[in-house]
Amino acid sequence: MLFWHVPAPNEALLISGSKRQSQDTQFRIVTGHGSFVVPVKQKARMLSLALQEAEIAEDCVTQQGIRLTVRAVCVFKVGDDAVSIANAARRFLSEQNQMQELVGRIFAGHLRSIVGGLTVEQIIRERSRVAQEVMAGSHGEMEKLGIVVDALQIQEIEDATGYINNLAAPHAAAVASQARIAQAKADQEATEREQQAAALKAEYERDTAIKRAGFLAETEQSRARAAQAGPLAEARAAQDVIEAQTDLAQRQAALAAQRLEAEVRRPADAEAYRQRTLAEAGRDRVKFEADGSAYTERTLAQAQADANSARAASLRDGNQELIAANRIVENLPALAEAAGRGLSGADVTVLNGSEGVNQVAAGIVGQGLAILRALQASAGPVPPPPAGPAVNGQTTQRPADRS
Repeated sequence: MLFWHVPAPNEALLISGSKRQSQDTQFRIVTGHGSFVVPVKQKARMLSLALQEAEIAEDCVTQQGIRLTVRAVCVFKVGDDAVSIANAARRFLSEQNQMQELVGRIFAGHLRSIVGGLTVEQIIRERSRVAQEVMAGSHGEMEKLGIVVDALQIQEIEDATGYINNLAAPHAAAVASQARIAQAKADQEATEREQQAAALKAEYERDTAIKRAGFLAETEQSRARAAQAGPLAEARAAQDVIEAQTDLAQRQAALAAQRLEAEVRRPADAEAYRQRTLAEAGRDRVKFEADGSAYTERTLAQAQADANSARAASLRDGNQELIAANRIVENLPALAEAAGRGLSGADVTVLNGSEGVNQVAAGIVGQGLAILRALQASAGPVPPPPAGPAVNGQTTQRPADRS
């Protein structure tokens, strides 16, 4: 409506010309609801209760004489109570846009006074203290202006002389050194961890490669065994056939050897033994006959010589008995020859070879000589003949030469 005014939540409606007054003010304050304004008789104005901000950038000199530039920000508003609204309305209603500048100047003055009593170190380390002291120092003035300060923050402290930098240099160097040491330790630990990780990775890769190689080897062996199964089976079958054929050939060879032994070698050995035995028997027979003939001839010659000697002695002495003996001696070769023929045609087994033959012949001749000696003994002593050659271990007497 044209005559009904309603203030916003962050505004206060100031109505002047009304007879109703509050707290000894010449105008009526309306907040939070609307009010009727009588035209011509009353006048309505709005006062902002919104939050406002004032930036402060002030050159200050510290207790040490160091010039600093302090930058701060102040957050304030008009108080919500009627006294604060009345105080602010009387001072800023027509110049509400200059409220920030005025508040900033007030806080700048208090900031200079507070910083002047502190050192640079205190300002740097105790910024909240500086802000609290500035707010406390300006509280009375702000209350008179109807302003409530919500916050004051020191944002930045600038040092054109480099004092703060020099002050921070040792600490910065120590911090930098510690930072470098920490960085070096961190790098070392990172390197060690990287080396450990690389070693573990290499070990894992090695184990993986070994296992993979083992798997591949087993796979290849399985493939090789599978590929060789057929040829191995054929080779084993062929080997079995060869072994069977070898056994058969060996058995056939053994059978042939046995057959050769039975059919050829043994009959041949028997025939050879028979022929050898027959040859030895023929040889012994021929030798026996030759030895008998030779001995017979020697004995006959000896007997003939002895007979001639005896005949000569008998004729000289006129011994008739000796003459008869001489005749016997004359017939002795015929007897020996007949005995030799009988022995040669007889089936006689001679055990001691030629020596046995000589002994048989010597026996026959010896018997003849014994007869001759008996006749000589009956006729008278006859001088012994000279010793002749030994026959079969016996010494023959050769007749003396009486001519």
